[in-house]
Amino acid sequence: MTASLAVALVCAATLALGALGLRLSRTTSDFYVASRTVSPRWNASAIGGEYISGASFLGVAGLIFAVGNDMLWYSIGYTAGYVVLLVLVAAPLRRSGAYTLPDFAEIRLRSGLVRRTASVLVVGIGWLYLLPQFLGAGLALQTAAGAPRWLGTAVVVLVVVANVAAGGMRSVTIVQAFQYWFKLTAIGLPVILLLLVWHGDGSPSPAAVAGPEWSTPLSGSDHPLYRTYSLLLALLFGTMGLPHVLVRLYTNPDGRAARRTVFAVIGLLGAFYLFPPIYGALGRIYAGDLLAGGNTDAMMLLLPQRMLDQPWADLVSALLTAGAFAAFLSTSSGLTISVAGVLSQDLLRGRWRASVSGFRVGAGLAVAVPAALSLLGLRTGLADTVGLAFALAASTFCPLLVLGIWWRGLTRAGALAGLIVGGTLASTAVLLTVSATVSSGWPAALLRQPAAWTVPVAFGVMVLVSLCTPRPAGVGPIMVRLHAPEILDLDRGETRLREDVPPLRHAEPAAKDV
Repeated sequence: MTASLAVALVCAATLALGALGLRLSRTTSDFYVASRTVSPRWNASAIGGEYISGASFLGVAGLIFAVGNDMLWYSIGYTAGYVVLLVLVAAPLRRSGAYTLPDFAEIRLRSGLVRRTASVLVVGIGWLYLLPQFLGAGLALQTAAGAPRWLGTAVVVLVVVANVAAGGMRSVTIVQAFQYWFKLTAIGLPVILLLLVWHGDGSPSPAAVAGPEWSTPLSGSDHPLYRTYSLLLALLFGTMGLPHVLVRLYTNPDGRAARRTVFAVIGLLGAFYLFPPIYGALGRIYAGDLLAGGNTDAMMLLLPQRMLDQPWADLVSALLTAGAFAAFLSTSSGLTISVAGVLSQDLLRGRWRASVSGFRVGAGLAVAVPAALSLLGLRTGLADTVGLAFALAASTFCPLLVLGIWWRGLTRAGALAGLIVGGTLASTAVLLTVSATVSSGWPAALLRQPAAWTVPVAFGVMVLVSLCTPRPAGVGPIMVRLHAPEILDLDRGETRLREDVPPLRHAEPAAKDV
């Protein structure tokens, strides 16, 4: 009952804040990018809210609990990826005036085919990332309240679609900013109590309980050195290719604000990721029996029952359940926004195209496929699935953004070839891993962590094909737009660059009542 009440309160707060955003949403631009008026501090909290997913809240602690210190790289990589994003992408991407990643592809390369290819990849990455959110929601509600797994998925789907369809980016920004601070509180306060209990009862250290294999780096799996470097590559370069992260940069007023936003995000994420490793270590001491059943993702929710007396055990478990559910809601909202925007602009037709009504239809379609897979019984590790989404983003959008922003020589053919090759290789690795087709040896290592070979291949294909094909005309004005400082005021924040650079196919509509 306590856990169910906590989840109900989180959902009610989410819907109430979303209703506030609905009152503020009046134009199409409000739905897509909050009219580009979100301040760096507010946006940083919102990015932290959507980025800290179920894989971060439950999955990282579960991996450290099950595998050991090697999994600390997840916490480091999730945060350090924003350093790469800050240095290479944040300000130029905002200066481009795009709404979505496909928008940027069309602005830079003037190719409808590249844009449509990017749209398909955005939808694919969004679905792959949404799946563990729905799976985790079902697991959390089942573990804490004994509810059937489908109920957690259904609750998240209904709340997210209601918020996104009602107020768009305005609603989601308010909700995600609140949910970051709630999640930090929900994961941070119990740690203090649990550490006091551990210190007081004289229990041994995690290393003494788990042995040297758990506590020694690079000792717990086949080819651990390769897996570590490949994982870091996926996390560092995959962050800049995640559609739900990049769409938030479009909400800043200008490139300088986008850069300040990303800088603040690094601090917010660093604070949060101090806590999951502590839960993983305490789990080894008090909940080692969960390893036999493979229920590692639920360890954090069950740990208070092993360490605390009543009623504290139920209260702390309820707080953790509420925090986990907030993670599923906020990340699912950001992913739904990014996928709905692409669907409505590029894949829907007629009156649904690039309109508020089309955005709402896109929101429903965005959650339909991953929700169906979750309800049909597909099961996979939360952090593993998210890691594969990072690898897919790193193998496609990372080369497109880095080369498109910093190399004048990137051509339409080169970008298209790199997206197709990188996307095909990474998608194949994802499918073979999820289906458990290969389970051991080098093939399993290469497929489970594919970024070490798919990212260089994608970069190489883009460069080689671009060198062999003619460069598109009019690249100069676009590069000026991407790199000129805001002090020059080159029509800052507009989708049209100059008179000799064609505007976006879906330029920002005039303000109108919704």
